[in-house]
Amino acid sequence: MLSRLICMALVLVLCPFFASRANAQGNASGQPVSFIRDIAPIFRENCFGCHGSKNPKGKLDMTKVETLRKGGTKEDPIVSGKPDESHLVDVLKATDASRMPPRETGAPLAAAKIALVERWIAEGAKVDGGIDTKSDLVKELRKRWSPPALLGQYSFPVSVTALAFTPDGKQLVTSGHHELCVWDVESGKLAKRVAIRSRRAMALQFLPDGKLVMAGGRPGEEGDVSVYDLSAPAARQDNGVAVLNGVSDPKVLVKRLLEADDEVECLSLSADGKKLAAGGCDRLIQVWDMSAGIAQAKLTDTIENHADWVFAVAFFPDNNRLASASRDKTAKVWDLKAKESVATFPEHQNPVFGVAVKADGSACYSVGEDKQVRAWNLTGDQGAKQIRAMGGAGGAVLKLAQHGKEPWLFSAGADAKIRQYEREKGNQIRELAGHKDYVLSLALNPSGDLLASGGWDGEIRLWNPKDGKLIKVFNASPGLKVVAAPAKP
Repeated sequence: MLSRLICMALVLVLCPFFASRANAQGNASGQPVSFIRDIAPIFRENCFGCHGSKNPKGKLDMTKVETLRKGGTKEDPIVSGKPDESHLVDVLKATDASRMPPRETGAPLAAAKIALVERWIAEGAKVDGGIDTKSDLVKELRKRWSPPALLGQYSFPVSVTALAFTPDGKQLVTSGHHELCVWDVESGKLAKRVAIRSRRAMALQFLPDGKLVMAGGRPGEEGDVSVYDLSAPAARQDNGVAVLNGVSDPKVLVKRLLEADDEVECLSLSADGKKLAAGGCDRLIQVWDMSAGIAQAKLTDTIENHADWVFAVAFFPDNNRLASASRDKTAKVWDLKAKESVATFPEHQNPVFGVAVKADGSACYSVGEDKQVRAWNLTGDQGAKQIRAMGGAGGAVLKLAQHGKEPWLFSAGADAKIRQYEREKGNQIRELAGHKDYVLSLALNPSGDLLASGGWDGEIRLWNPKDGKLIKVFNASPGLKVVAAPAKP
């Protein structure tokens, strides 16, 4: 699990590196340096982590030009027109403990980037027209960013971080690279592609009216909860596949419920379809009243009940309580009416990745880094008592799904296997094996007779949950040429 997270971190670090390197090279022509295009991205990638708006080190908030120039506990770190006299340049070039970014955060700033900052200061440390010095630079950069065009053909598989069957069960929606892909369940063929702003979707939820809610974002940069109409007219056809513009076409992107500063990880719709909840890397859980329809959706609650990322949320059948799972090593229950936490379940003693609530509300189920599926109930006085633990996993359990009609639970994760449990007794019914990498997503179709699982390597597997038989396998990376493994001698 740790090695996989390191790989993910490298991807997130290298992507902005190459973008900034291109910016630095693009200014070699001698054109004036643009603060918002060239300098602000360097600050965001290397400085905002310590000098953000919340608890900035040295009281230096670099997310606004105004607060940057105030200097925090020191004087203005920039002397316009004089980079050699600017404290900002001194700390960027320092080789001792005063160096910024500090050693514990990684390598020093690249020489090309430092040179760009020096040029900007030498040119007068000017701010582009239209940028207010009081503006939040995170939001200003977000407004100016545009997602890349859809890949005509994937060269590498895309991890399937989210899955959802359409309400009629005939199609399966999967996460892609800045897109949602819609696959025909019967044939396993790609039927539709929807371009989106988010780099990846982390959760998908269909509403009663058939529209699709997606939670996702660009890790460390932005997050969103958006609503799409998959029946909207296509912008074009690509090799017989309909391509929808979910970035700027209001017929496709019908509502953006939330814009956040980091990725949104999870969604849950109440049993009556009137409330929607989302949680993410900002530790917050947001709840919307959907009773008047998506156009009139209203944010009613912003809950700060966890000390770290929120990975999963699940409504109780009374529609007024909400279970959640977090990287802070707890699962919790929040009462929406009383506006208070009513239970904390700490037994995982490790990050908790998934949570589900029994249909009658009498029990909760959670999974985590400890390789366990744990059943527990509420005891009052913010207490929660474990009923049983269901083990057997060979690694972290990342996802949990509950069958709507049968007493079954499905778990999946780092050991590339899916386990099916009898919910009431806790015994394992069967093990579904075949994935060759982490299983990152699970979804049951509306009738409950088909289970879909999505892997790190882009592989989708469709199973019959009644007998565990494999029905279909395909890769959810459009156009990817899958090379079959050579036959064993």
